[in-house]
Amino acid sequence: MTATTDTATTTAAPGTHSSGDGQALIRRALAAARETRRLEVGPDLLGTIPAVFADQFGRERPAALVTDRHTLAAAGEAVLAAFAAAGHPTVEPFVFDDPALYAEHKYVEQLQAWLATHDAVPVAVGSGTINDVTKLAAHRTGRQYLSVATAASMDGYTAFGASITFKGSKQTFDCPAPQAVVADLDVIAAAPPILNAAGYADLLAKVTAGADWIVADALGIEPIDPTAWDLVQVPLMASLADPAGVRRGDIKAVGDLTRGLMMGGFAMQWTKSSRPASGAEHQFSHLWDMQHHTHGGAAPSHGFKVAVGTVAVARLYEQLLGLPLDELDIDGTVATAPTAADTEADIVRRLGDGELADKARLEMTAKSITPAALRDRLRRLREVWPTLRERLRAHLPPAAKLAEMLAAAGAPSEPEQVGISRDRLRDSYHQAYLIRRRFTVLDLAVEAGVLDASLGRLFPPLRRSFHPRARRGTASLPPGEGWGEGERRCDPVPP
Repeated sequence: MTATTDTATTTAAPGTHSSGDGQALIRRALAAARETRRLEVGPDLLGTIPAVFADQFGRERPAALVTDRHTLAAAGEAVLAAFAAAGHPTVEPFVFDDPALYAEHKYVEQLQAWLATHDAVPVAVGSGTINDVTKLAAHRTGRQYLSVATAASMDGYTAFGASITFKGSKQTFDCPAPQAVVADLDVIAAAPPILNAAGYADLLAKVTAGADWIVADALGIEPIDPTAWDLVQVPLMASLADPAGVRRGDIKAVGDLTRGLMMGGFAMQWTKSSRPASGAEHQFSHLWDMQHHTHGGAAPSHGFKVAVGTVAVARLYEQLLGLPLDELDIDGTVATAPTAADTEADIVRRLGDGELADKARLEMTAKSITPAALRDRLRRLREVWPTLRERLRAHLPPAAKLAEMLAAAGAPSEPEQVGISRDRLRDSYHQAYLIRRRFTVLDLAVEAGVLDASLGRLFPPLRRSFHPRARRGTASLPPGEGWGEGERRCDPVPP
């Protein structure tokens, strides 16, 4: 295996690392990787792709580029020229020309049918959609592939599994990560700023995802995996340090972001789970995906929905951290815990009676808990809360700081920026809890019996402003209370 950071290649081996040692981190990631054998991150790398391909797949095996119209122009044509200059065989590229292309199963089927006509190795030139579609189609046709990243828009390049919409529901299909990944920072820095802003938001979500894992670990539900934790959390804040630089396409800032996203993928590859990189904030995004939410005529990007979810989750954590859960009334909480019948009624009331409700029934059955088990869990919560609260306070920046970082990167933080009303966001806390079995802050709040009261503080009733210079009928909140300060306004962000 080789690990490359800023084009300096070293032999991969397990070892210690610090947050400032990017090479050591990538070496450790590759040593832990189950499928990816080579990672190249740096400027001016498109011309090296034929050599990377030959190193991994041989000089005789033909390459099959998979692109869309945009990524063909951004990098695909240069990659094809590099293969031609190297004398390496290729087949005619597969170019998706549907302007509505997204990670939907019908596109996997199209690519899978094409791959079945030859034995060439796919070279996915693109970002989230191209990578996930190629990942699953390559797996189904019995071959590995090489990924060429064209934007720092998500963490899935090096991740196990493909996130694909199937029968109206976003699902993760089991399939291996690419055998090699090349990330040319010149290409990524030149990508539309909205794409790298989405990736920044996806990386920032690891903050609240980490908090959820801390909670699950402390309650004995899902232990933290030290390797996965270090891959994601050790370099996280350094990778997020320059959001304004990401927005303006600064090579160093984009490189830090790209490596941070790759580490998230490697952690998922190591654990074969999205737990290291995904918590309650992603449940908001999955919910809105499954509700087919659009804003301005299009679905907001995954990263932008996650951005809003991240701030929403951070604000819920701030509510919980102010509660004396070490004094929780266990008997009263168990006595008023929802029954199976209550849960079914809640599903119907909040989600109706379609596919989303069916998904919720499946997930809620998987995480149902007996009164005795709930009593034991709440007893443990009461015992560990003083220590757990301090761990969470040390881990979590203020929600306002997270919102500020997102804004600097060009990403949203408020629900209106992705077309979600405040009332709908409040409902989304309950709905997101219902659709995933993973234990998160939403489960903590529900099981402790404090979710409704916490949301009541986050979403207090609006009062009318009667200041003589106020606009007629302006609805405002007293400064410092509830969701944000003052009037509910926010800068628009493209969908």
